[in-house]
Amino acid sequence: MMSAAQTLASRLKALQCHFTWDLDLSRSLLSRCRDNLIDIGTDNGNRWLGHIYNLRGFIQYKLGSNEDAQRFFNKATDAFNKMRNADEGPWLVVNYGNLAWLHHHLGDQAESEAYLSKVDALNTKYPSPSQEELHPEIYAEKAYTLMTFNGDMNLVADYFQRAIEMQPDMVEWNSWHVLALTYASSSSTGLDDDILKKMRTALVQDPENLYLAAHYLCERAKKEESVEDEARELATKVLRSPVSSYSGLKLLLWVYRKYISADEAIDLAEEALKNHPDERYLKRRAALCYEKKILFSDSPSTKSMIDRAVSLHHEVILLYPDSSLKRKIHLA
Repeated sequence: MMSAAQTLASRLKALQCHFTWDLDLSRSLLSRCRDNLIDIGTDNGNRWLGHIYNLRGFIQYKLGSNEDAQRFFNKATDAFNKMRNADEGPWLVVNYGNLAWLHHHLGDQAESEAYLSKVDALNTKYPSPSQEELHPEIYAEKAYTLMTFNGDMNLVADYFQRAIEMQPDMVEWNSWHVLALTYASSSSTGLDDDILKKMRTALVQDPENLYLAAHYLCERAKKEESVEDEARELATKVLRSPVSSYSGLKLLLWVYRKYISADEAIDLAEEALKNHPDERYLKRRAALCYEKKILFSDSPSTKSMIDRAVSLHHEVILLYPDSSLKRKIHLA
């Protein structure tokens, strides 16, 4: 007969959560992903906010900060319930699993048991539509997690596809499924027509998704479509939206640099920074625009441009101390 400790360990290992997904993560990758998640922002309209807090909690645990981990896991609980307008649901299975593991590592076995019981109750009340599959909420969160950590994009797409087949009404799952297909298939000449068609359909269903819109614009530009007018129209929307790495600005600036002009890309980055002068993400984007202009321009750069580039790079290094190796190399 197993002891109580062995039984607890067995139940914990059977959970579906970040602690059991065999995420092989180096400290540098954890730091980089933490910075990327911070740059997404915490806008309440972000439909991935609960997943983001779950990820940030797990990353903080892996980086050795249990207090921050618990704070983010609790934020995830609140964000999920607020987004789904309910006090409980299958979307909390991964979150409660994370909390069960965290309390186990903190030595609070009673609290760990309490969260295990909550997971059991949710699994009983909200079983997967298919006995052969995980619950779609779990597939979606697992897919989003692997996507964040630059995992196998074909596997990410497969997980999203499984989730969508069981729960087709989740617009954001479909959008991110298309993005996973894009990342798995992307090339310098653009996507296959089939994936591009899926992206266009996803955008019709998710018209406010500027991140998806920027990807669509980028892929069409690679196919030598004229996108200049649409790029300017999208830029207006991006400038009006909350600052976020999901705003589409990064890809839009790439389109500007490659298909419009490097100078206009700088102007767009500076306009965004003028609207939000303290946002580190915008400083990072502007620094890259100056860097590309200086390194790849056929004409000599002015002293004022070089000074601005150096100043921005110094700021970015200070604002991203754990993920600025490239910036340091370029500055040198």
